[in-house]
Amino acid sequence: MTMTKAQKVEQATEQAQAIERLRSELKPRDKVYTKVEHVSASGMSRSIRLYLIQDNQPWDISGMVARFDQRNGGVVIGGCGMDMGFALVYDLSSALFRDGFDCIGEDARCPSNDHLNDRGERNYSPNRHHNSGGYALHHSWF
Repeated sequence: MTMTKAQKVEQATEQAQAIERLRSELKPRDKVYTKVEHVSASGMSRSIRLYLIQDNQPWDISGMVARFDQRNGGVVIGGCGMDMGFALVYDLSSALFRDGFDCIGEDARCPSNDHLNDRGERNYSPNRHHNSGGYALHHSWF
């Protein structure tokens, strides 16, 4: 099925709006929960839902994150042999914080992997900028 130019523009607009909404909701160190809804017969792909907890209630953000699997529910991700829920959250975090993020400090338990890769430096300075946004968000399974 080929998309028309208008459909492509509409899809790009929806994606941009979803990214902006998620950027306004998610801050470094927030936790995104995942739940497997379906695994293919071959085991090489799965549908996973992503949730935020707001006001003690789960909020399904799957449709804003990536291509949504209407039949099985969740975001379709291919592959196996690793934590695919973590991979989704890492990819989401990388997309939302594509320019990195400022260190939130040791007391706030800054999630950046820079603190592990500093060769012992452990620089938690508030003016330090982390170039990779991949670890800005935390992941947990529902």
